[in-house]
Amino acid sequence: MKAYVFPGQGSQFTGMGKSLYDGNARARELFERANEILGFNITDVMFSGTAEELKATRVTQPAIFVHSVLLASCLKDGDVINGYEGGFNPDMVAGHSLGEFSALTAAGALSFEDGLRLVAIRASAMQKACEIKPSTMAAILGLDSSKIEEICKEETDGVVVPANYNCDGQVVISGDIEAVQRACDKLKAAGAKRAVMLAVGGAFHSPLMEPARAELAQAIEKTDISSPVCPIYQNVNAQPSRDPAVIKANLLSQLTSPVKWTQTVKNMAADGADEFIELGPGTVLQGLVKKIIPGANAISIA
Repeated sequence: MKAYVFPGQGSQFTGMGKSLYDGNARARELFERANEILGFNITDVMFSGTAEELKATRVTQPAIFVHSVLLASCLKDGDVINGYEGGFNPDMVAGHSLGEFSALTAAGALSFEDGLRLVAIRASAMQKACEIKPSTMAAILGLDSSKIEEICKEETDGVVVPANYNCDGQVVISGDIEAVQRACDKLKAAGAKRAVMLAVGGAFHSPLMEPARAELAQAIEKTDISSPVCPIYQNVNAQPSRDPAVIKANLLSQLTSPVKWTQTVKNMAADGADEFIELGPGTVLQGLVKKIIPGANAISIA
């Protein structure tokens, strides 16, 4: 069974999508449509912008979404991309954080236009939330997730929570800058191999994203979401769903809840996934899948 997975923020790179734009009329049409919807030429930043320009949340999230969804669209049309001839016929899909919107759009639950509008609103709302209070994230390597959860709960002077369960031995924590720094010290003392502060704009997937959650709620409520062509395994509970009401509720909860990626991949494999195809920039998810399921058949199209 084929599982298509879609990456989140951090996978971007200068030049992403350029070969699609140059070589595919359908992709070029959708790129130009994206420019119209966003009100600025995101293609200019994607194709020739600096790493710093691409890192801005308002740019990064729509850029990764557009690139990911266009790859799925081209495969659906029968195109061969980087030697991959398997088309787009998913038995299940999932996306890491932002990638959940890409997965839903590729699987037919959202139109390209509605998906991109939601992503743009989400990115803007998250950027605003980051500006309200200084916050950050840190990657914790080589420590059991239960110990990380325990130490985060011990921190009462500020917010710090697990944000991304990326794979066994790699969990990202999120919260107030000083609370995250204190937690990092405690986690290293508890045996973590490394505790690395991340160069991000704020505390994603934490209670500090509540202002963004409130803003996104209005947009999601007004958007038509259909039943996808296959189950989507969502970040907040790592469980499959095709129910639009459930999907909407989980999309909203996602902003302030941890991304359960480790659990998601394990559940997909348990439900029969034996081929994981990453659609989007970079190879982050391919690498994580192989760490979560040793020996897994996982590839990245881009």
